[in-house]
Amino acid sequence: MDQSSIKLQLPEAPRDFGFFVNGKTVPAGDREVFERHSPAHDVPVTRLPQCTAADLDDAVAAARTAFADRRWSGLSGADRAAVLLKAADGIRARLEEIAYWEALESGKPIAQLRGEVGGCVGMFEYAAGLARSLHGDSFNNLGEGMFGVVTREPVGVVGIITPWNFPFLILCERVPYVLASGNSIVAKPSEFTSASAVILGEILTEAGLPEGVFNVVTGIGATVGQAMAEHHDVDMLSFTGSTRTGRAIVAAAGASNFKKLGLELGGKNPQIVFADADLEDAADGVAFGIGFNGGQCCVSGARLIVEASVAEKFAQMVADKMAKITVGDPLDETTQIGAITTDAQNTTILGYIEQGKSEGAELVLGGDVMDMGAGQFIAPTIFGNVTRDMAIAREEIFGPVLTVTPFQTLDEAIEIANDTDYGLAASVWTKNIDKALTVTRRVQAGRFWVNTTLAGGPELPIGGFKQSGWGREAGAMGVEEYTQVKSTHIEIGKRNHWIG
Repeated sequence: MDQSSIKLQLPEAPRDFGFFVNGKTVPAGDREVFERHSPAHDVPVTRLPQCTAADLDDAVAAARTAFADRRWSGLSGADRAAVLLKAADGIRARLEEIAYWEALESGKPIAQLRGEVGGCVGMFEYAAGLARSLHGDSFNNLGEGMFGVVTREPVGVVGIITPWNFPFLILCERVPYVLASGNSIVAKPSEFTSASAVILGEILTEAGLPEGVFNVVTGIGATVGQAMAEHHDVDMLSFTGSTRTGRAIVAAAGASNFKKLGLELGGKNPQIVFADADLEDAADGVAFGIGFNGGQCCVSGARLIVEASVAEKFAQMVADKMAKITVGDPLDETTQIGAITTDAQNTTILGYIEQGKSEGAELVLGGDVMDMGAGQFIAPTIFGNVTRDMAIAREEIFGPVLTVTPFQTLDEAIEIANDTDYGLAASVWTKNIDKALTVTRRVQAGRFWVNTTLAGGPELPIGGFKQSGWGREAGAMGVEEYTQVKSTHIEIGKRNHWIG
């Protein structure tokens, strides 16, 4: 069916979700309930329980039991792969449902979400192959009396804390890889966007995942998230969010059991454009790089660093592109940018826009609130004449706000790009292969794009340099990240006795 012919409607009443432990949905009962209002429509859309630290303990205990009795970790890679492939089919079958409820909770455009959820199918399919190919190493060079084997074993119970900007996608960049390596999981989604995580629990159980291997505890970060970071029976924690919260996670983990950490944190990502680039392609790419998901993306290309000889012309080209972006109802098939997801983030973005004005940057485009009759929407915004010392050039805005800074030489472009605490992502636009390779080698970023941006798939790992995080997700490294390495020495033949 042609999706563009479907007219999506708001729900008549908010949908009640539970949390998910030991293969079953647990209703809210007498727990407090968080009622999520759509940031685009100002109406209640979902209701989810506010779990307690005791609920987290129950979920961790279920995950620990499942791991200890090897109902999942003891299966062959082939058997785990079969479940992951069935889960991929389950996501495909419920794609519309997942996209719909996520659009309501997050304000993301429905057309964008269909692509994201479809991409999550690929994550599970790729991870299924990795479940079968995960292996260690051997050493047959230790002499006649010794043989060495290196094996990878699952870490154990893995906690996953995900943010509100890509609720299902970020979860699926982790869950299938964590499962492929044999671990058990307790997930804590953002309280603003929890529905899709609970749906994933249902899909995994229907696919044959044993009870207790995947659990979802809903609630606020200060309660459930903090307790997970401090929990002595969580062996590893994957956290995606701000660098500030990441520091708190590191402190909590160190103060408890020194759990292994995977952190994907903030970014202030450069898009470097040389005069010899295909400027029409680059203008569209730069507009997409900051406009996609309303700029609420840790890898958004928030800093345009453009060669001075074309800076004025190119900034206008980007402005012309961004002025044509369709901002509106996320349930409308034609919408490209939806609502700002949370009240706090809306306030933060508007505050940075005012700060940019007060710092003396030139407002080239946007900078204002868009009245859609309901919800919170901010016009795509460009600031020109931005210097490196301005807050809008240094701090993560996490909104549809692009800064423009010119450069004279390749070395200066690289210097500006690296003049940040972050190192999550970057892109370069040029038709000169020497420039492209030089920039990719010297700019400090974990993900890099040449003559494109925000492209990717399950095959390549993701993660950051500097204060953008630790570790890697997705790709083969995304499975290895959730393993411990064990070296085993095997003696052959009669021992040469130490004691005569």
